[in-house]
Amino acid sequence: MERRYAVICNPAAAGGRGRRRLPAVVDELARRRVDHRVVSTRDIGHAREEARAAAAAGERVIAIGGDGLLRPVAAELRDSGSSLAIVPGGRGNDLARVLGIPTDPAAAARVALDGAERTIDMAAVDGEPFLGIASFGFDSDANRLANEAKLIRGNAVYLYAALRALASWRAAAFAVTVDGVRHELSGYSVAVANSQAYGGGMYIAPQASLDDGQLDVVATLHAPRWEFLSKLPKVFRGAHLTDSRVRALRGARIEVAADRPFQIYADGDPIGATPATIEVLPACLRVVVPR
Repeated sequence: MERRYAVICNPAAAGGRGRRRLPAVVDELARRRVDHRVVSTRDIGHAREEARAAAAAGERVIAIGGDGLLRPVAAELRDSGSSLAIVPGGRGNDLARVLGIPTDPAAAARVALDGAERTIDMAAVDGEPFLGIASFGFDSDANRLANEAKLIRGNAVYLYAALRALASWRAAAFAVTVDGVRHELSGYSVAVANSQAYGGGMYIAPQASLDDGQLDVVATLHAPRWEFLSKLPKVFRGAHLTDSRVRALRGARIEVAADRPFQIYADGDPIGATPATIEVLPACLRVVVPR
């Protein structure tokens, strides 16, 4: 039987980038005479409803938007017979970057039609699923500022947010328990990674794998502000793990706490708060990647 597709688009992603990419995708599907339906989402709840309906119908979902759209869609598709294809249309597009999805919408649509299926892990913060990286501490402040910024477009918003957050940051004490072993740390942030990148191309966990059944923990320890800022470019190359101010751990169940409350952000959105338990959800999602 011929596969049917559900095109789920976030029209508000990245100031309308998702909406602008929709016609190229629809044109490609029409050119190939592919059976499909198109939905423009109103909010995250609506995206979840449509993904749930797609899973029930056995449709392959083509999600047009950023990581904030992919997270609720993937949450509904996991452990189902439906797969997720991605057309990057957000600000960061970090999962698409790690999976090698083309940025051109027509090319990404062709991958959605002709690509190979790959089974990957997800993870969850106190039961709330996510795809990429959950982080808190300094990252909590930076994510909030990035989400509040309306006039700065593209990946520049992440640098802006980091500089704003740094100005008022004071070191935090973190307790991170990895598969039962407790680690006490002090510094800037803790990132629990299912994938490699966040923040528009920051490879905070370059050693992470989407299908190893493990989570990679990267803690950025205390350092003077000027030193932290001077080493920030290393993160975009994934070259920071050898630094003495960085601690890397790995496990399947991560319990996190801090000396003051922090929101935990994942895939660009707040999805929990400290203290919390973060666990891997192994081999639960099928994604479409280039052959």
